[in-house]
Amino acid sequence: MASASRPIYNLFFRKNYAMLGVVFASAFAFEMVWDRTTDGIWDRLNKGRQWKDIRAKYVESGDDDDE
Repeated sequence: MASASRPIYNLFFRKNYAMLGVVFASAFAFEMVWDRTTDGIWDRLNKGRQWKDIRAKYVESGDDDDE
């Protein structure tokens, strides 16, 4: 097992700048996945109660000009 992890260590974690790049890229990817997941859960739990769901009932189309 140690021989399999050695190339990964040498590529990503041996040099400080490479490790920082991996940490920042991982944090960015995690944030994107977390945001999409929580937004999806929120939208599913509140379907029909959000402005994007009921907007058509209250907003007239923008084609008519008040002149």
